[in-house]
Amino acid sequence: MPNIHKAADPDHIIQCVVERFPCRVLWSEGRPCLEYQRQEDVAEITEYVRTAYGVELLDVFFTAVESLPEEM
Repeated sequence: MPNIHKAADPDHIIQCVVERFPCRVLWSEGRPCLEYQRQEDVAEITEYVRTAYGVELLDVFFTAVESLPEEM
């Protein structure tokens, strides 16, 4: 259960998400944007952030976008 008396630093949350899941962070005008591979990944990331830190994904990231497929 997250500690409601001490909020985690968003930079720490971002670092943990990137280390734990197949995603990366893009920066837009100084704001972090989550780039994920599959819809299932963003659902897992959302649940992880909510459970581990007691915040919503979009409280940490400005937005979340699915990666574009690589060209062959």
